[in-house]
Amino acid sequence: MTDATNDKTAKVEIYESADGQAQIEIRLEHDTLWLSQAQLATLFEKDSDTIGLHLKNIYKEGELDPEATTEQSSVVRQEGSRQVRRNIRFYNLDAIISVGYRVNSKKGTQFRIWATQRLREYLVQGYTLNQERFDKNSSEL
Repeated sequence: MTDATNDKTAKVEIYESADGQAQIEIRLEHDTLWLSQAQLATLFEKDSDTIGLHLKNIYKEGELDPEATTEQSSVVRQEGSRQVRRNIRFYNLDAIISVGYRVNSKKGTQFRIWATQRLREYLVQGYTLNQERFDKNSSEL
């Protein structure tokens, strides 16, 4: 993954949880989405150490290849009153799904239900459809 300020192909979308409690900036790049360990912790309502432990086990058990599912990116962050550029490791959709199936939380359960529904739709229909996005885009035509 590259620095979003220099790469015009990277897109950023905001994910908001169903209860409106969590908002996560999601980077879309290279035909996948990317989240940092801290963003995964927010998504699944777990601490960053727990997410790190799940990721460590995913790679140790050979479920995923870290070379294929992680990227370093230079990110500008606000730290106190100053802006600092830090190298942050991001995890792609494969890693996000793997963590989602391991984490034990209400949000983890909601994620598994959502992911299973999407997989079922795809297997039965051959595609999945984001109805809200479809309705919005079709009204713009």
